[in-house]
Amino acid sequence: TQTEFFANPTWALPEQFNLDNYVYAFTRGDVALNYRNSLLVTLPSVALIVFLGVAAGYALEIMIWKGRRTTLLLVMAGIMVPGQMILVPLFTVYFRIGITDTLWPMILTYTAMGIPLTTFLMAAYFRSLPREIFEAATMDGCSPLRSFFVIAMPLMKNAMLTIALVQFFSVFNDLLIALTFTTRPELATIQVGLLSLSDEFGSTAYGPLFAAISINIIVLLIVFIFLNKKIMAGLAAGSVKG
Repeated sequence: TQTEFFANPTWALPEQFNLDNYVYAFTRGDVALNYRNSLLVTLPSVALIVFLGVAAGYALEIMIWKGRRTTLLLVMAGIMVPGQMILVPLFTVYFRIGITDTLWPMILTYTAMGIPLTTFLMAAYFRSLPREIFEAATMDGCSPLRSFFVIAMPLMKNAMLTIALVQFFSVFNDLLIALTFTTRPELATIQVGLLSLSDEFGSTAYGPLFAAISINIIVLLIVFIFLNKKIMAGLAAGSVKG
């Protein structure tokens, strides 16, 4: 309880175990709704980031065309742009096209901010693959589009999974962008929803807050535990020249 929290040391166990804080978090804090919004924002964003990043990395490293090195440098420049610089201009654009009262501003912003880093990493992964694989496919009559879907994507599945998980954790745990583009409580993600457990006078319900945080963490922890080996394989994939 709140009284126990302030009366006992930080490491002390509760006097009795109950689920009241979790019930409070789900009812007062709308954790279920916030969790749904987080997934509705995170899953499409990650899917777009990974697909577009893989496609861009393939185009920049496997396909040969004039200006691809310059384009890669421009993509790398996008990594260095702080997200805080573009939030206000983006909000103005979203307001003018009439999508501020939806989840789309968050999805589009996360996608745009995730593509540069994903493209850079995917280009490095493609650089480690033997070019002879794609040259042989071209000589056999395979088009660049078919080569991308049939050869490139299967070879990059570990790298794609690694990037997807990194972006998933980044998007799911973000507060700044979600707080900027959340125009009403029904659109709040789990990170924004945690703020609802503090009232306008700064008083915080610590029991429900930590219950909501544990709910927030447990799913991410389960995903990481079960996919840990895949993550390690993906991280090592781009470090060795084929």
